[in-house]
Amino acid sequence: MKQMLLDLMRMSRICRMVLATCLGSFILVIFYFQSMFQPVMRRNPFAAEGCCRKGSRNALQELYNPTQAEFSVAAVLHQARRDKVADTCRAYSASSRKRRVLTPSDLKHLVVDEEHELIYCYVPKVACTNWKRVMMVLSGRGKYSDPMEIPSNEAHVPSNLKTLNQYSIPDINHRLKSYLKFLFVREPFERLVSAYRNKFTLRYNTSFHKRYGTKIVRRYRKNATTDALQSGADVKFQEFAEYLVDPGTQREAPLNEHWQTVYSLCHPCHIHYDLVGKYETLEEDANYVLKLAGVGDSLRFPSFAKSTRTTDQMAAMFFNNISSQQQGQLYQLYKLDFLMFNYSIPSYLKLQ
Repeated sequence: MKQMLLDLMRMSRICRMVLATCLGSFILVIFYFQSMFQPVMRRNPFAAEGCCRKGSRNALQELYNPTQAEFSVAAVLHQARRDKVADTCRAYSASSRKRRVLTPSDLKHLVVDEEHELIYCYVPKVACTNWKRVMMVLSGRGKYSDPMEIPSNEAHVPSNLKTLNQYSIPDINHRLKSYLKFLFVREPFERLVSAYRNKFTLRYNTSFHKRYGTKIVRRYRKNATTDALQSGADVKFQEFAEYLVDPGTQREAPLNEHWQTVYSLCHPCHIHYDLVGKYETLEEDANYVLKLAGVGDSLRFPSFAKSTRTTDQMAAMFFNNISSQQQGQLYQLYKLDFLMFNYSIPSYLKLQ
């Protein structure tokens, strides 16, 4: 009798455990289906109230199927820009598609904003600091709601933004297909002169002077002084141009991102960019992107100081100090950027 009671008690414990397990599974199933039909609302804890909230349609849908009249007008312009890139890629397929397949390491310039389903390929010297600031606000990885509160050096800290090369191959493909991909471009020689002025004529850029300036002076300056060889702080534009067109330069390593071509940084013949913004219409194009993302009412792209920017006149002044041969070689180096993004050959060039 005693043994029978013990067996019944054991069975009772087993039944209670089975019942508890079943009940737990049932609750999980209910929670799973609730989460499918009632997704949790996410909010950027660093943004101001009402800032940067995504709407029901994503930016990609709004670009190709606009619901607002102002978007319809802009869509025509951006379709023309996309067509120009595609036409150039087809016409120069041999040179523009030297590599048939991209690897994740080719995607380190593509910044991802999961919240608004955006991918931005940053190009140095094309307002990329301000764009990184904006992407930090949008993605919620910073502690700011105003882009201009973010120090410029913090905007360039890699850990503050997530780039596409950090994802798995399936996740990369999904985002390239589903997110709005955009980049901003600039007249190639204005961008080049801007990079030269910033990296070689300002005293505080000692890292560039040491890394590149000393090498350029050593290779291309006859009778260089000991101080110039050690500091690399007074590189002439002619020497910089000679360094760029020297076949040995690109055999050593890819060009630095500040003077690398856009098609090498962003791979527009391999990645279909939905929107190509231009530095010449920066605020208009940038705010269009923000409106497509559904945050145009709460976030504006920062204005920039036009008085300090490199202009066509400045570029002409620097290019007048180099030979026509170097001018032609530089044009060949940046030719695809000129053609893809519909920039005409500068009038000051003396091409042979």
